[in-house]
Amino acid sequence: MRSAPEIEARASDLGPVALIPRINMQAFCERQQTMEAIQSAFADRRMARAHGSVVTGGIPAAIRLYHTQSSPNLLLIEADTTRDKLLAQLAALAEVCQPDTKVVVIGHLNDVILYRELIQQGISEYVVAPVSPLQIIETVASLYRQEKAASIGKVIAFLGAKGGAGSSTIAHNCAWELARVTDLETTILDLDIAYGTAALDFNLDSSGGILEAITQPERVDSLLLDRLLVRLGGKLSLLAGPGGVDRDFTIEPHAVEAILTAMRMSIPATIIDVPNIWAPWVRFTLLHADQVVLTAEPELASLRNARALVDLLRTARPNDPPPMVVLNKIGVPKRPEIPAPEFRKAIGSDLTDVVPFDPQSFGTALNNGKMLLEVAPRTKAADVLRKLAAGFAGERTVKPPPASKSLLKKFMVLGKK
Repeated sequence: MRSAPEIEARASDLGPVALIPRINMQAFCERQQTMEAIQSAFADRRMARAHGSVVTGGIPAAIRLYHTQSSPNLLLIEADTTRDKLLAQLAALAEVCQPDTKVVVIGHLNDVILYRELIQQGISEYVVAPVSPLQIIETVASLYRQEKAASIGKVIAFLGAKGGAGSSTIAHNCAWELARVTDLETTILDLDIAYGTAALDFNLDSSGGILEAITQPERVDSLLLDRLLVRLGGKLSLLAGPGGVDRDFTIEPHAVEAILTAMRMSIPATIIDVPNIWAPWVRFTLLHADQVVLTAEPELASLRNARALVDLLRTARPNDPPPMVVLNKIGVPKRPEIPAPEFRKAIGSDLTDVVPFDPQSFGTALNNGKMLLEVAPRTKAADVLRKLAAGFAGERTVKPPPASKSLLKKFMVLGKK
């Protein structure tokens, strides 16, 4: 028996909530607040494969309906009544429901003894009103989660508000740092098949393995991914395209869905490098990621696009955290810039981080096929990227950075004295 604040905290601690399988659900509500919460939950991205409907009338309405038709896979019932009447109504409901129908009761009595009685009688779960959309989603997911199932991996999508904003560079550095400091298996998914730079940034020849996954989404599973991934060292891997414009590429949303589903099941952290284009599959990727990071520059075109994307994601993902906005390349000499406070006010969203313009450090890293955090770890830009990556680590223990060679040498010299 869990309340909305408890379930929201639990979902936050556990990380992403699992996608709901293809099931039929029906909810019978007594209060408008409960109906609105369940409707919001049924419209959530994690419920996309399921089918749900919401009606009023509580348990009596459900009993009348299932006298004439079969009950669904899952039934959510709100009951604002006394303990004895609730037990009597549920006994009558059991007479008309299919044996395999799971039942979740949304009650208004915070009573542990009642909860135990309901569980003993076969009720799948009892939650105390008021309920939130995330509480409904997590409750349903827990009912269909296999006991020995692995935890669900987190998917973070990076997108530039305009071309050249530096989104790919920030994404690759965050993935490298996340894998290094947490020992968390991390994969970079470069969806820019023709012009993607992930392989170049790590000084590799891309195998183009993502093409096999995109063209044959029905075959995508953890075994295929394991064969297609290119190991970058340590806990970091890459799935990217071949690069080049010698042929046309078509990506369908269902192919992206297959890849992301398989990655969630086998990879703890997936960093998606989304190209700066607009297509149905790009929209799908952004709407179904657990977190979206927008990279913008302090100028008008970036501001316009960032505001449009922030508004879209807030509206389409009401039960997810708002997109993170990183303002990049601050302080370009002689370039008029929109100040960070004005940029934040205009897009109606807080800025997660501000990355200073540092062409020397970024250029050196790029030309040597290394990360900025490797070649210039003490720069201000590196500090910002390190902080951003640490935020994605969540509750995982972050390893302290190793002492630099110069610092060790200094200690050795002092020791000799």
